[in-house]
Amino acid sequence: MSKIRVLLVDNHDLFREGLANILNSRPDFEVVGEAGDGLEAVIKAREIKPDMILMDIGMPGCDGVEATFRIKQELPDTIVIMLTVRDEDEKLFQAIKNGAQGYLLKSIRSIELISMLRGAVRGEAAITPALGGRILDAFRRLSEQASLVPEEEIVALTNREREVLSLVAQGQSDQEIADNLIISIHTVKTHMRNILNKLHLGQRHEAAQYALQQGLIWPHRHELEP
Repeated sequence: MSKIRVLLVDNHDLFREGLANILNSRPDFEVVGEAGDGLEAVIKAREIKPDMILMDIGMPGCDGVEATFRIKQELPDTIVIMLTVRDEDEKLFQAIKNGAQGYLLKSIRSIELISMLRGAVRGEAAITPALGGRILDAFRRLSEQASLVPEEEIVALTNREREVLSLVAQGQSDQEIADNLIISIHTVKTHMRNILNKLHLGQRHEAAQYALQQGLIWPHRHELEP
């Protein structure tokens, strides 16, 4: 049986060492790399292409949430599980939107951690029932807020712009979008400029998140596992 190759990302050496010992003691896990901050995590992930990344949220410079977004753009199939000391709602929701498949507190017991990680490999969300309930409540509130927006204020995107934005939400690059839609990369860039102008936003990931919240596009599987 092939082992689950794991990249550990945390700015505390002692925590990484302890976590590595726990994972390497299991027959189905292997720690193949470590990083001390978000930027290093992006570089290591690109080099190693791990099956799973255990990502600390609170790191100086590029934090875990931003690093997750960058990694999922390049490696959409890599499983990212967030680890944090506190279950902050804002960070929790942003991490899930950015592609994280799990969000666990560092106070979790090792046996429960291993069980959650094995479940994530099977496609399950590595989230405790309490946090899962809060995520559902948050998305329910977003849905209710979207339904209260006057019809004349809802942004009108063309079908092609929705297709482009859906692929952006899946983490695809401009070239990948062009290949999928059989259009030129110049046309993709033109669509993105039009989308950002219509939504009054400056970044493509902001546009994708807004469109998901407003129901302009539907979530892709890896953005929020059931």
